[in-house]
Amino acid sequence: MTRTVPYDLAALINRAAGLAVAGERRILGIAGAPGAGKSTLAAALVAALGERAALVPMDGFHLAEAELRRLDRHERKGAVDTFDAAGYVALLRRLYLGEETVYAPVFRREIEEPVAGAIPVRPETPLVVTEGNYLLLDAGGWAPVRGLLDEAWFIELPAEERLRRLTDRHIAFGRPAEVAAARARGTDQRNAEVIATTRERADLIIASG
Repeated sequence: MTRTVPYDLAALINRAAGLAVAGERRILGIAGAPGAGKSTLAAALVAALGERAALVPMDGFHLAEAELRRLDRHERKGAVDTFDAAGYVALLRRLYLGEETVYAPVFRREIEEPVAGAIPVRPETPLVVTEGNYLLLDAGGWAPVRGLLDEAWFIELPAEERLRRLTDRHIAFGRPAEVAAARARGTDQRNAEVIATTRERADLIIASG
């Protein structure tokens, strides 16, 4: 049953630590809208758990810029059909088995491209933390993801604060202020509305801000 809790980092670290059992492999998924704080929370958990956890963001499965342009999806980058969902599911299945070192991709915002083989996840690492927009989506190629997560969290932030942070992030990566604001309130907001429909599939809703 889904329950809502306040954002308490110490408590969330303790909960994640309970999943990091030596000799086992578990996967914790953190979902939420763009700008909600998924990446920040996931990184904090993994930093606190050290060698007991590895971070594997969903963003490594962005389609490449050339492919997005070929498909005429570049202006909607970040939408549900601009990722390799099947590739992400295949990686999670390998991670779930925990039988070998698995190399995961990472998304580099400075070049706006995914980079393959960037994150090693060793078999002795008990907890994989993965974060992204569409982990709880029960449609298309994303549908198997929820079944591969031992626990799923959904982080929420008040809309205005989320949009402010998202706009600032776009500016930090080189977009002019007016373009950044339009992106946050346009494509990103439409994606956020889709993501919001998945919140009840989480074990825990984290009220941030």
